[in-house]
Amino acid sequence: MSRAVEVLILDELRAASPTFRATLEHMPALQTIGEADLRQDGAGTIALLFVDEARPADSGARLAGLKETWPALRTLVAFQALTRDDLLGLLAAGADAFIARNASAPDVCTALLALADGQSCLTGAPVPETPEAGDTLGLTPREAEVLRFLSAGFSNKEVARRLSLSVRTVETHRLNLRRKTQTGRLKDLVSLARQLGLAPVVEAESGRRSAEGSARRPERDGAVHH
Repeated sequence: MSRAVEVLILDELRAASPTFRATLEHMPALQTIGEADLRQDGAGTIALLFVDEARPADSGARLAGLKETWPALRTLVAFQALTRDDLLGLLAAGADAFIARNASAPDVCTALLALADGQSCLTGAPVPETPEAGDTLGLTPREAEVLRFLSAGFSNKEVARRLSLSVRTVETHRLNLRRKTQTGRLKDLVSLARQLGLAPVVEAESGRRSAEGSARRPERDGAVHH
């Protein structure tokens, strides 16, 4: 990518620390801008939206307004934990990708560049209309990504390799998924992934993640990075 990616940071609640913002703003690959600097349709710019988890509907409305004003604007949504309905609401509002709110500045930069390059991290397919029976789910972004790979039939070891995690970390995420979804059956995981609007894993993606994973050490703490 020849020029810096324009990034619009939307963080009314100051969820991101000043150090995080300063680090992001000084990365050569990124150029932070304000809403007044957006182009006519928002093309070429990524909005980094930090969700107000106490009022996720407000964040969804904010996101929908951005998409209506700047339809070509792409959005990376940062959150810590949301219910299934809140996640679906953000997808319906136009979220292009998700990342953990506590992700490091370099990881956020990587996700922004990937999104600008047309790649996806926890990309939402069109939101299905079928409601889910039972309680809403508070899945973290990493749990949702693990769910994507498990629903595609990957083993714990394969998921660990492709997401650059330890097998133990994947096992922990799998246990959390079992606890939250009350099931571990593949058929149910596939159905849940579809209902959440999670994009299916394709061979090109799994191969790319595997190559990236071989170049770095596995995560130890299960933090959510995309």
